[in-house]
Amino acid sequence: MDAIRSQAPETPAAAQRTARAAGAWFVLTFAFSIPAVLLYDPVLNDADYIAGAGADTRVRLGALLEILTAVANIATAVVLFPILKRQSESVALGYVALRIVESTVIVLGIAAVLAVVALRQDLAAGADADAALIGQALVALKDQTFLLGPAFCAGFGNGLLLGYLMYRSGLVPRPMALIGLVGGPAACATAAAVLFGAYGQQSAVNLLFTAPEIVWEASLGIWLLTKGFRPVPLITGAPPGAAQDR
Repeated sequence: MDAIRSQAPETPAAAQRTARAAGAWFVLTFAFSIPAVLLYDPVLNDADYIAGAGADTRVRLGALLEILTAVANIATAVVLFPILKRQSESVALGYVALRIVESTVIVLGIAAVLAVVALRQDLAAGADADAALIGQALVALKDQTFLLGPAFCAGFGNGLLLGYLMYRSGLVPRPMALIGLVGGPAACATAAAVLFGAYGQQSAVNLLFTAPEIVWEASLGIWLLTKGFRPVPLITGAPPGAAQDR
C-alpha cells in the first residue's frame, strides 16, 4: 500500500485533471481529423487535380487540421503516461511510442498532399500526363499512410495496448475497455486484409471491422472528459480491492 501511495499523484484531483485533459485531446482528434478528410476530397478523388482549377486553400486547411490531429494523438499518450506507467511502464511506453509512430506516418501523408498542391501550382496550365501520374502516385502514398497509421498503429496502440492498460487498472469501466481490446485487433486484422487486397479501404466490410475501435476511442474521450478516472487504487492509494468494478 505504501508503494502505491508513493507513486500516486499529489491529490486525487490532480489525477482527475489529467483524465479530463486526456479526454479533451481524444475528442480533439475527432474534431480535427473528420473535417480534414472532407477538406481533402478534391485532391484525393480527382485524378486530374494537378491539371484542373484546384482547391488549394481547402486542401491546405485540411493539412493544417491533420497536423493538429497528429499533435493531439501524441498529447493523448503523453498526458496519460504518468498514470498508465503505474500499471505497466513498458506497455505505457509502447503506447506512447506507437502514438508517435502513428503521427509520424500521418505527417508523411500530409507532405504527400501538400506536394500535389505545390506541383499543381508550379506547373499551372502546363501540366502533362506525367505530372498527373506523379500526382496520382502522391495521392496513393497518402492513402497508404492512412492504412499504416490510423489503421494499424491506432488499432494496436489505442485499441490493444491502451485497452489492456485501462482494463487492468479499472480507470474506466471494464466493459468499455473490452471494446478496445476487441476493436484494436479487429482494426489491425481488417487493415491487413486491405493491405493484401481482400477488399478496399472504403468498403463496408472494412468500416464494419473498424467501427469498434472508433467507438472505443470516442467513448473513452467522452468518459474521461465528463467523468474522469474511476476511484481505483492506482490513483487513490487505497488497498487493492477497495474499488469495485462497475
